[in-house]
This record gives sequence, structure tokens and C-alpha cells, in this order.
Amino acid sequence: MGAAMGADGIQDDLLVAAFYAFTPLADADQQELLTALPPLAQAETVLGSVLIAAEGVNGTVCGPSLGVERLLALLRSQLPLGEAHYDCLEVKRSWNPDQVFRRFKARSKREIVTLGQPQVDPRDSVGTYVDPQDWNALIDDPDTLVIDARNTYEVAIGSFAGALNPQTESFRDFPDWVDQTLRPRVAQEGPKRIAMFCTGGIRCEKASSFLQQQGFGEVHHLRGGILRYLEEVPEQNSRWRGECFVFDQRVALNHQLERGDYCLCHACGLPVSSEQQTLPSYIKGVQCLHCIDQFTEADRRRFAMRQQQIDQLQA
Repeated sequence: MGAAMGADGIQDDLLVAAFYAFTPLADADQQELLTALPPLAQAETVLGSVLIAAEGVNGTVCGPSLGVERLLALLRSQLPLGEAHYDCLEVKRSWNPDQVFRRFKARSKREIVTLGQPQVDPRDSVGTYVDPQDWNALIDDPDTLVIDARNTYEVAIGSFAGALNPQTESFRDFPDWVDQTLRPRVAQEGPKRIAMFCTGGIRCEKASSFLQQQGFGEVHHLRGGILRYLEEVPEQNSRWRGECFVFDQRVALNHQLERGDYCLCHACGLPVSSEQQTLPSYIKGVQCLHCIDQFTEADRRRFAMRQQQIDQLQA
């Protein structure tokens, strides 16, 4: 999906690149990336976030196309190649007229996506990748149990029709859900296979590896996640319903990978649709239907003062 072009033939929109790679990084390699990325991003006016760990990299950045591609090229130059010398960096690209981040940060973490199961390593074992073009046939099969590996607030604004919602608040909750809910359900219903999906594919890499370690047998996951599916599958053939939550200022994307209908509540940080913003419970910057009973009156007064300051700066 290409960027919009201005009347003078110049590309107007900024490139948003979401990427990850599970690939071993020694301490020295991690430090080299932490040192090299910020000055490159500053020189190229690229903003966003990059997480670096011994297991690989994970991030989303936004900026001029050439600058973003230079940052991706730097990452590729530092990442070890697999045995087949393939490009191990999974990248999803979309375009936006405005910057979707406020700053750039590169930081070290224990995991690039936190499952809290140190024995799980997608480099050793992972589920079967399913390309977007083959996904519909897989999830249409009644013998397939389809699982949305994302969090509750993400599922609430969009998912694949008929997918199972684990109702987790964070990815760390997934293993407990597997033990308490998924295992007895699979034992009772006996599906032939499990098919999993998430936003960009990274959570399913770990989740499918975890399920395999736990003896769940045939486990599949959507290559490139929802974002690649929306990019490659025509909307008229799509099984996707709603919008896809993303972790930047766009909040959610529609099937054209354009900014959707949601904004974030600045009080609780959860997505709120334009319809939900018309409810009596919604006060911009102060509360929404998700957090109406969550904060004290002192908190709300503080939030209201903060919102007033924001409005004055934007006036």
C-alpha cells in the first residue's frame, strides 16, 4: 500500500513501520544498537520505539520514507542471519499524514514481548505460519479453534468473526488462561487444530511456541498478523470485523490501514469510539465509560487541569 502523493508529485505521507525479529543478540550487539539507533533517528527525523533484548528486536517507527528505510537497513546489518540467510526482520508498512509518535526511544528489555516464560524460545520451536491468502480457509474450517492472542481492550474494537477471546489484560496472563480455560476446552471439544493471530505476529510467535511446549499439537498462526492480512486481503473477502488497535497515536486502523474511529482516553489509556465519546460518562481527558468508577475526585480535578493546559497549548 503506497503513500499519498501531493499535487507536485512529492510523497506527502509519513511511513509507519512495525517490525520485529527473534534472533540472538549478544550483549555487545545490543549495546551497539542502543548506541547507533538514536543519532540515526534524530538525523532522519524518525520517531517511535525500539525494544532490544537477547532474543531480538521489536518496534514501531514513523518518519520520512527514506529515513525509516535507513533505520531498518541499520537493524538488518546488525541482526544475525538465519541458516538460510533470509531476512529475519518482519516488517509491516502503512502510511499516515501526520507523525504518530512524540519522541524516539531505544531501550533494553528482558523480553521484546513479555510472556514471562523464559523457557519459551520461538527460535527453537514455533507454530505453522499461515499466509494471509490462506487464512480464511483455515479459520472457516469448523475443526479449527481460532484464538485472538491480544488483550481485552484490543479485541473489543475488532477481531476475526468467531474468534475466541481469552479476556486477558496483558500478554503475561496468557499462560494462566491456557491452563485454566483453553486446556479443558480443547479436551472437551477436541478441535483438530488451533489457529492464532495478533496485531503484527510477534505475540503469536511466542504463544504458539508455548502451546507446542504444552503439548497442544497442531498450532497455526497468521504470518504478519492482522496488519498484513488487512494489507493483502481485499475487504470484500475479509473475515475481519471492526478496527485494529495499534500502539501509537492513531489508536486504531480500518481495513485500508488508515486511522479509524477511536481515540485514547487520557485518564485510563483505553480506546474510546466516536459514539462512546457522546455518552454522558465521557469527559475529555477526565473519564470515559471504561474508567468512570476507577479514579477519585482529586484525580479527576487533576486530569481536568491537565486537559485545560493541553487545550490552551493547542489553541
